[in-house]
Amino acid sequence: MSGILEGKRVLITGVLMESSIAFHTAKLAQEQGAEIILTAFPRPTLTERIAKKLPKPTKVIELDVSNDEHLARLADLVGEELGSLDGVVHSIGFAPQDALGGNFLNTPFESVATAMHVSAFSLKSLTMACLPLMQNGGSVVGLTFDAQYAWPQYDWMGPAKAALEATSRYMARDLGKQNIRCNLISAGPIGSMAAKSIPGFGELAAVWDSRAPLEWDLKDPEPAGKGVVALLSDWFPKTTGEIIHVDGGLHAIGA
Repeated sequence: MSGILEGKRVLITGVLMESSIAFHTAKLAQEQGAEIILTAFPRPTLTERIAKKLPKPTKVIELDVSNDEHLARLADLVGEELGSLDGVVHSIGFAPQDALGGNFLNTPFESVATAMHVSAFSLKSLTMACLPLMQNGGSVVGLTFDAQYAWPQYDWMGPAKAALEATSRYMARDLGKQNIRCNLISAGPIGSMAAKSIPGFGELAAVWDSRAPLEWDLKDPEPAGKGVVALLSDWFPKTTGEIIHVDGGLHAIGA
């Protein structure tokens, strides 16, 4: 039986560690029949090393999503490797240290601007850079951390994720006519490199121990990866502008 991504060609960002959602998305995508290509920044060699643990070899392209030159050359580099694209996975987020860890009221705008550019605006810029390769439509899937709430220690990454969620909805509106779907997975906390950069991450993650209806495992990124792969597939042909929660159900529980 063929996989649900058989014949699909997918670009995946954010593979930094074997423990990341992006790595498990890449692994599952290959297992489900997709050809993939990875992007990396600032250390492509790190991603190349991690990529060797995937089921099949894959090329890694250096991509700083805040660099216009990198974005301008992306379609040509990916086109040489895959020819076209059916899917794009946005697993990118960054905020300077002074924008995290309880410093919300004192964070300078320069740091906020960086967080917004890299974590939210990049969903649009990455998708537009890939658009020439998506002539037959496709699926764009990003990763968020439920921006309905103010989380402990998360500070300006919260508004950045809120901007990401709004950006996805507007992209869904404007790209639907080209049969491109734009959706997000709202994942629970995972002990990834991104999480380790958040001061007091343990305090935030502890919320899941007491409130999530389904047991949540900080060390298991696979459920979120499966959610991404499902949205990349043809099994959600008329779903766009949506946020699918893969968080053990915590989003549904008030207290």
